[in-house]
Amino acid sequence: MICVGAGPAGLAAAVEAARLGVQVVVFDENQRPGGQLFKQIHKFFGSREHRAMERGFNIGNSFLDQARALGVEVSLNSVVLGIYENGAMNVLLGDRIEQVKAQKILVATGASENMIPFPGWTLPGVIGAGAAQTMANIHGIRPGNDILMVGSGNVGVIVSYQMIQAGSRIAAVIDAAPKIGAYAVHAAKIARVGVPFMTSHTIQKAHGKERVEGATVVQVDTSWQPIPGTEKRFDVDTICIAVGLNPMTQIVRMAGCKMAYAPALGGRIPAHDVNQETSIKGIYIAGDISGIEEASTAIIEGRIAGLAIAHSLGYIEEKDFLDQRDQQFQSIQGLRSGSHGEARRKAKDYLNAVLKG
Repeated sequence: MICVGAGPAGLAAAVEAARLGVQVVVFDENQRPGGQLFKQIHKFFGSREHRAMERGFNIGNSFLDQARALGVEVSLNSVVLGIYENGAMNVLLGDRIEQVKAQKILVATGASENMIPFPGWTLPGVIGAGAAQTMANIHGIRPGNDILMVGSGNVGVIVSYQMIQAGSRIAAVIDAAPKIGAYAVHAAKIARVGVPFMTSHTIQKAHGKERVEGATVVQVDTSWQPIPGTEKRFDVDTICIAVGLNPMTQIVRMAGCKMAYAPALGGRIPAHDVNQETSIKGIYIAGDISGIEEASTAIIEGRIAGLAIAHSLGYIEEKDFLDQRDQQFQSIQGLRSGSHGEARRKAKDYLNAVLKG
């Protein structure tokens, strides 16, 4: 089995499959494994089952320790260029390309950040929230002194709090939507330290010649149109964009996997069944590539895929597989509660229906 991506979904799948006896190799294009987990210095919340009160980087370290103990081979700085027939793959390893082959492939390539164009958006100082998180939490570099956060979802609000921890000032968190998108537990943290939320506002332009020196925001009406006379300028040196993620599906699209549009999950997603298997037998997906959700969900999807792969290869009996998979199903249902969760469940059902034709 080959895993493409050493983030939470890929590592969870690798550990689950290796635990049952599958030989696993993980390829990741980055210099270190762990994906988003090592940028997440905050504590997870929810139930103990979903690693509540544990910090993301500690969860990542535990997965790496388990993978090493189980003999999982993790190849870093390794770019998978394409997946071809019969499990063949081209991988760029340093300055050479090698072809490898696997009976089963798990693609867990994650997601990329969305950006929004506005006058001045190419100036140095306009960055994605994920980039800001990488700079601060991985490299110990403060992205800016005075930051305007565009986007009030969980990512925007959590990163705002982490920038405050890094010593930055958050001038405001703005969002074109009429209400805050983040969970209240996250939004309350920055509200308590005086960060203003400005809903129904969007960024109009960035100021500066060589880099960001300020930003103007404007209120929008119910049709998302700017309202003249509501402009407000902020003196900031950084504009941080947190307006959603887009699943990185290039590899599976090149492989010919059937795709479907599921806006609740972030856009065009590979159709897949309850075992995370795509329309091409032997190719599985997990994590943000199968729909934008939380890291806890990505981990459980990885486990489901790992179990399914081990079962398909004969490493676990049918009854044991079904029992263990049902436990993971029950766990993931708890994460998909509420109105947002209901939309995601329906989207997953839709993707399964598209797969079946």
